[in-house]
Amino acid sequence: MGASSFVVEDIRIEGLQRISAGTVFNYLPVKVGDQVSSGDTAGIIRTLFKTGFFKDVRLEREDEVLVVFVRERPAVSEINLSGNKDLDTDRLKAGLKDIGLAEGRVFKRALLERVEQELNRQYFSRGKYGVRIESTVTPLERNRVAVDIEISEGITARIKKINLIGNSAFEDDDLLDEFALGIPSWYDFFSDRDKYSKQALSGDLEKLRSYYLDRGFIDFKIDSTQVSITPDKKDIYVTVVVSEGEVFTLSDIKLAGELIVPLEELFPLIHLKRGEVFSRKKTTASAERVNSLLSDAGYAFANVNSIPDIDRENRQVAITYFVDPGKQVYVRHIDMSGNAATRDEVLRRELRQMESAWFSGEKVRLSRERLQRLGYFEEVNVETPAVPGRTDQVDVNFKVKEKASGNLSAGIGFSQTQGLMFNASITQDNFLGTGKRVSTGFDTSKANKKFNISYNNPYYTINGISRGFEFSYRATDFGELNISSYATDVSRVGVNFGLPITEYDRLRFSLAFEDTKFVLGDSPSDEVLKFEEVNGDHFRDLETLVSWTRDTRDRAIFPTVGGKQVAALEVTVPGSDLQYYRLHYKHTRYIPLTKALTLRFNGELGYGDSYSDTPILPFYRNFFAGGIGTVRGFEENTLGPRDSFGDALGANSKLTGQIELLAPPPVDSFKSTMRWGVFLDAGNVFDVKFGNGFELDEVRYSTGLMLSWLSPVGALAFSLGYPLNDKVGDSVETLQFSFGTTY
Repeated sequence: MGASSFVVEDIRIEGLQRISAGTVFNYLPVKVGDQVSSGDTAGIIRTLFKTGFFKDVRLEREDEVLVVFVRERPAVSEINLSGNKDLDTDRLKAGLKDIGLAEGRVFKRALLERVEQELNRQYFSRGKYGVRIESTVTPLERNRVAVDIEISEGITARIKKINLIGNSAFEDDDLLDEFALGIPSWYDFFSDRDKYSKQALSGDLEKLRSYYLDRGFIDFKIDSTQVSITPDKKDIYVTVVVSEGEVFTLSDIKLAGELIVPLEELFPLIHLKRGEVFSRKKTTASAERVNSLLSDAGYAFANVNSIPDIDRENRQVAITYFVDPGKQVYVRHIDMSGNAATRDEVLRRELRQMESAWFSGEKVRLSRERLQRLGYFEEVNVETPAVPGRTDQVDVNFKVKEKASGNLSAGIGFSQTQGLMFNASITQDNFLGTGKRVSTGFDTSKANKKFNISYNNPYYTINGISRGFEFSYRATDFGELNISSYATDVSRVGVNFGLPITEYDRLRFSLAFEDTKFVLGDSPSDEVLKFEEVNGDHFRDLETLVSWTRDTRDRAIFPTVGGKQVAALEVTVPGSDLQYYRLHYKHTRYIPLTKALTLRFNGELGYGDSYSDTPILPFYRNFFAGGIGTVRGFEENTLGPRDSFGDALGANSKLTGQIELLAPPPVDSFKSTMRWGVFLDAGNVFDVKFGNGFELDEVRYSTGLMLSWLSPVGALAFSLGYPLNDKVGDSVETLQFSFGTTY
């Protein structure tokens, strides 16, 4: 361009292929009518280069026209990734897009180095330090390029050893047990515990810090952390250097601030004692309990801070809890969303937090739990936003995600005693969005043929009293169940009511009419013949049932904490053809030992007897033991007294117990649907009268391995049981299994 300045009368852009002239004019710092001199050209060129669109820019003057010659950078037409198995292609492309490399964007060769750095970072975070990345750029027509990235992932580096240096108060093994990283145990075949991750190590170091702070080491420090990898990039060694410091004890505990709740209510919530070793965990938990109490009293925005006063000379610490309750808050509105099929009233009747009442954190939490236990929703979320412009009001917003509450199923299964089983059912747990349950179905096998239809309204009254009806027909051939040779055809129609007592306890009452036909088998035993001779073969009974249930489990399927108790009394009313009663109690308890291990205790007691003119408890109402669910390792229903042909007859009382150590499988995809473990079973059935106790020397014991799986075709139970004290005449069965929807 000439040396003299001139007034621009026109601007012309040359060399554009993909970029529009309008885009260039938007960035160009010169307009028609401006005066341009040779000193301005460098600035104009720099401005256009900064856009990143061009690899060459040149200016010329033709009379009073400014001509801008450009050469565009190529555009990325396609990005091809190959060799990536550990990381999804879409995830990798999203990471490349964040640093500027994406289809349709301008290609800059300098980006390739950043691309390789980003890919290395993602693979390094997964422990693949031997990854190799090669990039190829292929020119295409119309000033475009294709970027091909070939990845050789290599193997995942594994942790060979974690060294702790500086610890004297605690053994290495005790500290390393707190780590998520480490060397897997010999039985963890598929564990990824030795797969190094920077994020996982950071979490483990925080766990280590908490471990010491919870045991009084206030001045504990992690001096350094070193991670080294072998030259072949296969093994990783981690070294952590710590300074433990001294143990501090509690010298004083105080409460300060605005104490709206009497001290005698607050201090029991602080589980600390003067003179004991300081624990950050206990200190924080006490603050949370005080905060929860204030929240339940309506102070939704209360803040309780624990402030330590450290005396390093005497190695003591005084804790002051400063209470700032804020304003008392009440609930303005409770809103529901996401329940397209379920009526609002079905959700609202489960709530324990009410509108226009003082806010309670405990009631909001309990309301959410009750909604989750309905089984109508995949998830339930709750938010408590403050009302705009008010400091004493909140709204409570429940957002649910509905799931299909109806179930149409047809299945096939197999059990060792009942053989091939067919079943079909239609169940609607949330009929027309009302929360009512309607079900009908049938099951058929070699031993059982059953049809049933039922209806239940969980809120027959506004107070939560339920009412249900049932009709069923069941034909059972006991000879096919390892039991004495007879069969029954039972038709049943009944009504039941449920009464909530507490959040966890419920009473149930039912009244049912049963019509039973007693059929002799091909070779009936003396006991069966005598029963028919005395009682006949057709019975009409009116049966009542009263039961109590207490359920504190964290969930219905594969619980890990809590328990369930059921106590029931079943009795036929006077005037029935057969007059008898049965008492039954079952208690199951789950105790979490670690994050993965759960201890399960299960015990059952049962007793039944006749009264009035009926001489004995009917055989088909006896208790039975043996097999999955009672004492594994013994054939199903074969324990206890036998008839004159040596077949199991059952008995009027039952005593069984099980102890199981349960764990999820090491494969992540099955952790929500499978449990395996070891067990110890004990029990039997006995003929007992009042004053004549259980014969404890007849209790059978077994141990072994078990597996439960919620498979796509139904629930499956599998056990390898080994009797510990089987006797002559016992039917032993090591491998036992059952699968299908009837399990």
